[in-house]
Amino acid sequence: MIDLGIIIVNWNTRELLRKTLQTVFASEGDFTYQVVVVDNGSSDGSQDMVKTEFPQAHFIASEINGGFSYGNNLGLHALGYRGTGDVDNDSPRYALLLNPDTEVPPTSLYDMTQFMDNNPDVGIAGPKLLLKENEQLDKACRRSFPTPIISFYHFSGLAKLFPKSPRFARYNLTYLDQDQQAEIDSVVGAYMQLRKEAIAQTGLMDETFFMYGEDLDWALRVKQAGWTVVYYPKVIVWHVKRAASRKSKKAQFEFYRAMLIFYRKHYRKTTPLWLHSLVLTGLMVKGGRELWQEIRHSSLPTPNN
Repeated sequence: MIDLGIIIVNWNTRELLRKTLQTVFASEGDFTYQVVVVDNGSSDGSQDMVKTEFPQAHFIASEINGGFSYGNNLGLHALGYRGTGDVDNDSPRYALLLNPDTEVPPTSLYDMTQFMDNNPDVGIAGPKLLLKENEQLDKACRRSFPTPIISFYHFSGLAKLFPKSPRFARYNLTYLDQDQQAEIDSVVGAYMQLRKEAIAQTGLMDETFFMYGEDLDWALRVKQAGWTVVYYPKVIVWHVKRAASRKSKKAQFEFYRAMLIFYRKHYRKTTPLWLHSLVLTGLMVKGGRELWQEIRHSSLPTPNN
């Protein structure tokens, strides 16, 4: 049985993808891994580059650009993960979602796998992600779930004003030492390693999310199934950040649309009407006309008062 199945979803990041694959295939340690590259309809020569330079990778050319969740689910299917309760016996012991704008130091994959082997209660783990441009922490690599009140603290500026406050700074957990291992709510999909058994219990990614939010949703479902999610800073991975999404006009809209989807799915039914109104107002201001139209035409029921 393979130890680690690595899924890389790419869209027009050929040169960064090349570097990611070079670092992945230079990995060291006593473990086995398989790499699946899913291309979401790139036009920059990514497909030819992968086929020519990395024939050892399993390559999937998606017929459509269905987004991050869709692409990762294609990769998960290829590795033998097909949904809740439907996982092949010989599928990898762990699945790793890895962005095509990351660089993996030689022992990072092995060290993360060893950590999860030694902690069987951990369903999801992520490393310390450092931004390539300035060597600062990618704050998204350790997060709390964006409940209405936590989101309010973040977007109102209270989290920035009080970054060391356990109350106001929960969105990105900035009050924690970045070198401190911690049980958290979610890691980020740029490097998200999941245990096979956790996937078997919770199923695959929710394709309602085009990009953003799907990693939070998956982490919430994994935690609800009884697993822990851990930020493990002894392992470091480098991240360019938004290499593909900065090219997409949809990115900003999809960020706030993902917040809307996550809120509707997990919090709307238990949110009082006054707070519900505040949440929708904030999303309409941030998300613009398109998101306002989506909110307006929603057929979902009104939350409890």
